Amino acid sequence: MTVLDVLQSTTAYFKKRKIDNPRLNAEHLLAHVLGRKRIELYLEFERELSESELAPLRELVRRRGEGEPLQHLLGTVEFCGHTFLCDKRAMVPRPETEQLVEVLIADCGLRIADWKILDVGTGSGVIALTLAKEFPEAKISGTDISEDALALARENAARLGLSDRVRFFKSNLLENVDGIFDLIVANLPYIAAQDRHSLSREVLRDPEVALFAGAHGDELVRALIEQAPARLRPGGMLALEIGLGQSEALLSILAEKNYRDICSKNDYSGRARFLFARYG
Repeated sequence: MTVLDVLQSTTAYFKKRKIDNPRLNAEHLLAHVLGRKRIELYLEFERELSESELAPLRELVRRRGEGEPLQHLLGTVEFCGHTFLCDKRAMVPRPETEQLVEVLIADCGLRIADWKILDVGTGSGVIALTLAKEFPEAKISGTDISEDALALARENAARLGLSDRVRFFKSNLLENVDGIFDLIVANLPYIAAQDRHSLSREVLRDPEVALFAGAHGDELVRALIEQAPARLRPGGMLALEIGLGQSEALLSILAEKNYRDICSKNDYSGRARFLFARYG
């Protein structure tokens, strides 16, 4: 079979298995097996593939067809222009979280340079490490309740040459956090337990601790809003990614807790996804 034959047959198989973006998935997996960039496949459509190349591809295609996330199969994910290790120890970073980081860089970039920043619920470390790359003078820490996620975050820090600059440690929200920060940013679990049925096969492969947050979904975000003032400098910022339909109630809570300069921003699909507020 040629490269083109394999891409066409794999795409057809993924369509039957209801995989989103079937052709793109096929290209990523074949490029991964061949050690090529995806775009390079277009120069090799007529190339015949050997059995030693097809065998590992078949296994990856089978696993993808069963709903295993593409990023887990590739072992990496692109986030804000950097490549991070990605596996079942932490949630696969979402495009919305990239947008949160982009907003922080665009809106706070001139002031953020030497800030102290805390990333709560860091997962694989993508927020903390991206900000560390962007702002070499910033002092950045990341916390998570999961030891597995923290191990992955530290591996990503080493991969990016940031082990000496970004500190990762275990904490349930701000329980084990000392010091005062200019920015606390968090993409916490925000899915209600009762909404499990609405999630895709791929999302359900993420760790449950990274997805679900009680009966309503916003319990952890509410708790962080409550705890953050004790760890924010006067005028410090809290930046949150939240779930759909949660913004109105959380905006009210921020106001009740005497935050100021409170605002929400929409994600690329036009849904209220991010909250920003200052304290003191």
